[in-house]
Amino acid sequence: MSEHTSQPLTGLTSGLTSAPTDLPARTASLRGPWTIETLARNGEVLHRHRVAALPIRMGRAYDNDFIVDDDYAAAHHAVVEAGPDGRLRLRDLGSRNGIVHKARRIKDELAIDGDTVVRMGHTSLRIRGAAHRVAPELVDRTMHGWEGMLPGGAGIVLAVLAALLVAWLTDDSNDLERYALFPAAASGIGLAWAGLWAFGNRLFGRRARLGRHLFIYGCALAALVGLRLLASVVAYAWSLEWLTAYASHAAVATVAVAVYFHLATVTPQYRRRLRLACGALAVLVSSMILAGNMQRHGRTADELYMPVLLPPELRASPDVPVADYIDQVGAMKKDIDAERSGGN
Repeated sequence: MSEHTSQPLTGLTSGLTSAPTDLPARTASLRGPWTIETLARNGEVLHRHRVAALPIRMGRAYDNDFIVDDDYAAAHHAVVEAGPDGRLRLRDLGSRNGIVHKARRIKDELAIDGDTVVRMGHTSLRIRGAAHRVAPELVDRTMHGWEGMLPGGAGIVLAVLAALLVAWLTDDSNDLERYALFPAAASGIGLAWAGLWAFGNRLFGRRARLGRHLFIYGCALAALVGLRLLASVVAYAWSLEWLTAYASHAAVATVAVAVYFHLATVTPQYRRRLRLACGALAVLVSSMILAGNMQRHGRTADELYMPVLLPPELRASPDVPVADYIDQVGAMKKDIDAERSGGN
């Protein structure tokens, strides 16, 4: 078979001088051996098979050069040959379901290169020659040390500690059951949340990395609780009401960062795009919160007043004199009376 194909290849090589300037790159796939790649729906290569010579017969029958294990493919479905223009050509051999390229069934034959994806039955394929260029190797940012039981256990511990802190801060009846329910709920939600991300990681990244997703979840939950508590203490100590009035935006930013790290673990090669997407999503959600607050009570803040009451010992700002307080109340009363009179 190789002796039969060597003559036309020599003729094609000698005829390249009169061809268009882009023809050498387009005919590079003619330099064998050739690799037939079976692709998943997302474009990931599922299987590779090397063939040494043309023509390449494809189908379900065992006498083919490449066996298509697909009930919707014919016994002798298609053949790959060298065309007169120096390109590989894929020709249908009269199959019932045909060959589909870009959602259209080809009628006779199709000129293909290393990036042409076709479907035979339910199987997506492409053919690449030995000279096909591959992309440069990716920089490994996987952080292999943060995989397995150690980061997963650390994430669960962080989630449990955050849940215990919330249970203690909200305990006004000395109910001991909450100290078991809160950590159990945090752990269960964390396992479910990280499990979904691990499934996606296994689907698109070949490895589950459940431990790392658990660690991201634990850090995010601890950050949400910690930022909420810190904002409350600082707002009460220095009368910075905006820290609690816009606390939801800090929560949105924290969730966006956590989602970014989840996505970057699944597809680390798209970190820049993921940062832009998560940032844009955080801005969109914050804008919707501001608009919702304006619609509900005419203010962009989450609360009409600071709902934090802590021990007086934590106050760091000077107390407001009674006279100044009365003046502020009087000014407020005038504004309210003017608003009421205008409404009448």
